[in-house]
Amino acid sequence: MKREKKVVMVIVEGPSDESAMGGILKEYFSSKEVQFAVVHGDITSDYDTTRDNVLIKIGDKVEEIRSRYGYRLSDFVSIIHIADTDGVFTKDCIKKSEVKNIQYYEDHIEAVNISEVEKRNIHKSEILSKLYSTGKVKDISYRIYFNSCNLEHVLYNELKDFTDDEKEILSDDFAEKYEGEVEAFIEFISDSNLAVMGTYKNTWKFIEKDMNSLHRHSNMHLIFK
Repeated sequence: MKREKKVVMVIVEGPSDESAMGGILKEYFSSKEVQFAVVHGDITSDYDTTRDNVLIKIGDKVEEIRSRYGYRLSDFVSIIHIADTDGVFTKDCIKKSEVKNIQYYEDHIEAVNISEVEKRNIHKSEILSKLYSTGKVKDISYRIYFNSCNLEHVLYNELKDFTDDEKEILSDDFAEKYEGEVEAFIEFISDSNLAVMGTYKNTWKFIEKDMNSLHRHSNMHLIFK
């Protein structure tokens, strides 16, 4: 009798996210097949993405993985989506500054064009709210987990504008540190300084408040519950 495949699909923004988290998730879900869909960007802040089509876009990612590996839809047991908050739920804290890229701080955001960042914040926050209120995509269990302000902030406690090369070096070091040490990673990500406690919905309600989406918080510990 052919063994049924059980597939956990993980959606991340960039290759360094996969490098940092890939080994940990594959080890934790060792009885299943873990497949990463790297978006190469941020599906939630892309202006082509809307509240109306975002679930279709997530579904398209499922179809890509399904056809690439010859799965059936019934093989998928869950979709884990890992996203940065980028401070998008904050209000009135963007300061004008001659910076090359948006700069994040725990109490404000600096950017060349304030109105452009405000527009992005409204857009992305609406899409994140839609996604965390969604329990299923293509009838597969779906959950989105946040890193605030971003993955580097949560994993390395640094809030700066890293180059892709720097991100890759950091993520490789991080992966090496936790190779074969899933329990140690779970302990790290569940630390009360980092982990937002409460139910899945409550963690999102928390990150939507005040300046929380700029502070160092994550609900990724819930992946391991």
